[in-house]
Amino acid sequence: MAAVPALPVSLSGRFKGSFAYFTIKDRLPQILTRVIDTLHRHKNEFFEEHGEKGVEAEKRAISFLSKLRNELQTDKPVTPLEDELPDAALWNQYLDYQRNLPNGNGEPSWFQSPWLYVECYMYRRIHAALAQNPPIDNFDVFKEGKAQNFFESQEAIIALCTYFQELLKNIKDLDEKQLQEELFKLLQVSLWGNKCDLSFSAGEDSSQKSSPLQSLENMVPYILVNDMEKVWSLLVNAKKNRTERSNVRVDIILDNAGFELVSDLVLADFLLSSKLADEVYFHGKSIPWYVSDTTKHDFNWTIKQLGSANHMWMSRCGINWEGNLKKGVWVFRDHMFWTLPHDFSSMSEVAPDLYAEVQKSNLLLFKGDLNYRKLTGDRKWEYSVPFHQALNKFNPAPLCSLRTLKSDTQVGLKPGQGEQIQASESDWMVSGKYGVVQFDAGL
Repeated sequence: MAAVPALPVSLSGRFKGSFAYFTIKDRLPQILTRVIDTLHRHKNEFFEEHGEKGVEAEKRAISFLSKLRNELQTDKPVTPLEDELPDAALWNQYLDYQRNLPNGNGEPSWFQSPWLYVECYMYRRIHAALAQNPPIDNFDVFKEGKAQNFFESQEAIIALCTYFQELLKNIKDLDEKQLQEELFKLLQVSLWGNKCDLSFSAGEDSSQKSSPLQSLENMVPYILVNDMEKVWSLLVNAKKNRTERSNVRVDIILDNAGFELVSDLVLADFLLSSKLADEVYFHGKSIPWYVSDTTKHDFNWTIKQLGSANHMWMSRCGINWEGNLKKGVWVFRDHMFWTLPHDFSSMSEVAPDLYAEVQKSNLLLFKGDLNYRKLTGDRKWEYSVPFHQALNKFNPAPLCSLRTLKSDTQVGLKPGQGEQIQASESDWMVSGKYGVVQFDAGL
């Protein structure tokens, strides 16, 4: 048997000047500072709702977060979680695993350990700061930012809902070529919707201001890997081969709330309305995560906001989507695994229940940069390494990543393609200007 090539090193803050270093040094402390500010601003609200207990809880949470910020900025060792939350044992086992890596750097710390791990760990500690301090334990420190992104993207949302409702009027009359064109359009809207990412902008405004459909033509050259044809043929074949007993199922592993989520919901509705899929499962986060990631609350809130909007096509979308959930052709699921530090190649071992669930899918659509980092292990891969190899045996079902590049890892490019862009744009991997629609057929 051929020897399995060793995995490349993890991206980490050890590499000064790297995006990981910049993130840990600047962006993560900024995010923590914003979280602390948010709690400060809500002090009166906590007092009105819970009296002195609310204010005491807010103080304790802030002190916990200030300590966390200090640990991060001074590159202290990563400490075990001390809370009793259901995932704490898994986190602490993962810390032991990091400690015992043969090529590790001794005691895991903020700048020495893998960036993916310490960044996830920070968000888990933010969650602990609140979860351990009732009565404010259910407060989502990122909720305002997510709502603001939604409201500031109103024009783009209206444009998209209007376009989609017009499309539905004659979807039954579209021939295969036209259906394919529409699928490609909505895949691209969902891809570029991923620009609206609040963890990337450290919480600064990143809403979508203009119609997302107008610029698609101009954006095509920036899709570095474009496997939309493969997605299309997979769905068309699944549709042709379906039997009475087998539904075509698509799963969308969600990323950001706000405009991006609306673009994902439109894509999902198109899949059902065009009969390319019979059911869509959405996978969100079980706790507030990476500033703007979608939780169950965000998912339901967004659909309610649309349904009650005073714009005909927005409200039509919201009402229809509410109906899809009631009928069970749309299902929202969250699972603790999505907010663990593990990359996806360990899903079958760490979360066999989730792995068995996604194996039922005909197509897994992974949205966004964090999911891409977890698919590929967030390592310093050569650009031309095949996507399948970087997945490191993670293949529960055919999958496709819709991702705009916002971190230093990218695989599956043509030889020389990455180097060529690098020569003229040193920040191409982190600017959000480039994207991929990258498919892997699985086994």
